[in-house]
Amino acid sequence: MAYAVEHSTAVRTQQIDARQAQSDYRLAKLSFLPTVSGGVSGQYSWGRGVDPETNTYNNVTTFNNYYQLYASLDVFDGFRTINAFKQARLARQTAQTRIDKARDAKAIEVMQSYADAVYAQASIRLAADKLDESRRILQKTKRMFDLGEKSKPDVAQAEAQVAADDYNLTHQRNEARRTLLALKAVMNYPINDSLSLDSTTAVCPRLAADDASSLYESFSQISPEVLSAQADARSSRYDYLQQCASLMPSISLSGGVTTSFYKNISLKGTAESFASQFRNNRGEYLSVSLSIPLFDPSTWRGVRRAKSAWQKAEITLDETRRRLHDDIAQAVMDRDGYAKEVIQMERKAQSDSIAHHLNSRKYEEGMLSTFELRTSSNTLLESRIRLLQMRLLYAMKERLVDYYKGRPLVRK
Repeated sequence: MAYAVEHSTAVRTQQIDARQAQSDYRLAKLSFLPTVSGGVSGQYSWGRGVDPETNTYNNVTTFNNYYQLYASLDVFDGFRTINAFKQARLARQTAQTRIDKARDAKAIEVMQSYADAVYAQASIRLAADKLDESRRILQKTKRMFDLGEKSKPDVAQAEAQVAADDYNLTHQRNEARRTLLALKAVMNYPINDSLSLDSTTAVCPRLAADDASSLYESFSQISPEVLSAQADARSSRYDYLQQCASLMPSISLSGGVTTSFYKNISLKGTAESFASQFRNNRGEYLSVSLSIPLFDPSTWRGVRRAKSAWQKAEITLDETRRRLHDDIAQAVMDRDGYAKEVIQMERKAQSDSIAHHLNSRKYEEGMLSTFELRTSSNTLLESRIRLLQMRLLYAMKERLVDYYKGRPLVRK
């Protein structure tokens, strides 16, 4: 799970989003500052034109050069800037929560795939033991047939059992390769590299008195999934407030400094120097503008869409909380149920093992048919496979319940 989390594309994507959220937060803080701009323009004109001093036509060549430095500040924008800042701050605060959500989701996915792979590999050992036993029975049946104690159909049934067990072993090996490949894909592990699995399934089932409601009350406060849904709902609300700001009047303050340089190239003589004109032509201005939206259907449509998105986010939050409560209750119930099943299946597997051993002795003494021995052998195999499955399911559910108790699936 640690390897899968480290190499998970979803986790790395969330980490990039976290860095972007930090950048957006810094930009949102800068939005409270005024914007400052500057401009420089030059104009070279020739031919017939109007003299600005005499208002008569002339034919001259002139050069104009303009300089401007200005700043503007939104005094009131319907609280759009404040809500945008709160939204960016929320995104920065919940960035780690979204990373934890991706980590936990990947860890749970790997845990399930790992259980499937271990189950398939452990089943190979059981199928191989079953095949070895069927081959020994076939050899005994052939010797008993030579001695006249077994008939030809008994030998045929023993051979059929060997063929069936051989097929089952081949099937389990293919299934093990498939589940191992699926596990590598989930882990983002190199397909051609070897990956060894610990197929030990020894567990000690215990019956614990855990209350699902109590676990939900404590875990819902730290659940990355619930916290992410809460953040989405709050972010949608900020989107709605920013859209509402478009319906409110806005006030902005601006000011600037301008100057220019002018030279009539057609007239002989020397014009005023650049430094002199730059200083003497300087002017300052200060303005206040009020904008009142009167009619804009697209703005109303944007407000309605933002409100609908906010309402959907609230519904998603409620659904996330309810699903978390159901998941916790299901995990506790499954863990307790599998614990009881493991205990019962251990007894059953032990009893089936003793019964099969006695049936094998009866078969050797000619007191049991080949079909009855085959049934006994299949019953034992099914009990062992079922016990293996229950142990893996119990171990997985126990780990999941511990996660709901606050224990992390993977160390950070």
